[in-house]
Amino acid sequence: MAGFRTFLKSGHAPTLFAAFLYFDFCFAVWVLNGAMAPFISEAYQLTAAQKGFMISVPILAGALMRFPLGVLAQYIGRKNAALVEMGMIVLALAFGFFFISSYSHVLAMGVLLGIAGASFGVALSLGSGWFPPKHKGLAMGIAGAGNSGTVLAVLFAPPLAMAYGWQAVYGIAAFFMLIPMVVMVVFAKEPPDVEHQTFREHIACLFEKDGWAFSLIYIITFGGFIGLASFLPTYFYDQFGVTKVQAGQLTMLSALMGSAVRVVGGYISDRIGGINTLTGVLAVVAVTLVLCGAAGSSLTATTLLFMLCFAALGAGNGALFQLVPLRWPLATAVAGSMIGEIGALGGGFLPNAMGLSKQYSGTYFWGFLAFAVLAIVMLAMLRLMQIRWTRTWAEKGGRARHHAAPAPAQPAVTSAKTAASKPAVR
Repeated sequence: MAGFRTFLKSGHAPTLFAAFLYFDFCFAVWVLNGAMAPFISEAYQLTAAQKGFMISVPILAGALMRFPLGVLAQYIGRKNAALVEMGMIVLALAFGFFFISSYSHVLAMGVLLGIAGASFGVALSLGSGWFPPKHKGLAMGIAGAGNSGTVLAVLFAPPLAMAYGWQAVYGIAAFFMLIPMVVMVVFAKEPPDVEHQTFREHIACLFEKDGWAFSLIYIITFGGFIGLASFLPTYFYDQFGVTKVQAGQLTMLSALMGSAVRVVGGYISDRIGGINTLTGVLAVVAVTLVLCGAAGSSLTATTLLFMLCFAALGAGNGALFQLVPLRWPLATAVAGSMIGEIGALGGGFLPNAMGLSKQYSGTYFWGFLAFAVLAIVMLAMLRLMQIRWTRTWAEKGGRARHHAAPAPAQPAVTSAKTAASKPAVR
């Protein structure tokens, strides 16, 4: 407890809380179509492939919006960017409440709800910006635990839909988005770790191997989390014949596990290193996904396996973003947004893979297997890349260095190298 108090005093706790709440509510909105999928698919008689595509649309839209929001945050500040985004989310939810009458309208709403998925990089950079490098992993883990918004969506949205109709849920969500907006205005302070850069410098990490390596790993950790969290209500409802509310409750167990362990993943990574943590995470994810696909006849076994899988995915998210500020200490928001944008695309892959697998083979197993194979490929890449990482900008295993590290040997963009070699603002 004394150590945690020291951690809080090293930064600005109210801003960290505001960032968590902002990300939490945004995440709930982002996966709202997934929570409502059993209701929507029943209303419009959707095929398995249509269900998967409908669920993937907000994920893909959110992924594509992350980087532009991260760039905007560099110019108007992370706090202001968060407030602009939340205002747009309220308008998107109003569209869902007033104007939905067909499947095509649902897809259009999914694009608009993707605005909520853009919050990731800004929320983590805002929450951790006041903290020194040795505590950034934990700070990012706490801010990133806002992915517990999945729990809010799958736990509360189905009962509300049963009571008031599924479209009313979007109107209710619009009202509750006012809570994080007020908290952000009152409590958050813009962090001091800001450097004025050109647009070319903002996108520098797009031209580096490290940026792409992080993004591909994030396809598994975060893409797996958001993809499974969005699809599980449909999976439990279709595979096991549970009620819509029960499907949400079962999904909640897994999502809660992943969100809680994310903080632990950041904390552990500060001590043993993000590389070491990710190695174990990717191995566990691959094994549990295959077992989840093979355990399709047992609700209990499947639920327990999903909880273990989500715990690994949550720890992996915390571990990867313990490494990001070490590699890009002065461009964390933009680097995080770029990595989040590409990584979140993996979340769009998974519902589509599951829907297509079910529609054309009669089983979800091949969707699980495809993602497990990707996890193994990313594990091999991580072990190869870490050799150079631990020689340049990280200690053995991926821990923070206690002195300025030399720039990684990347030939593409000089500005990115320079940013990586500077110590973070304390």
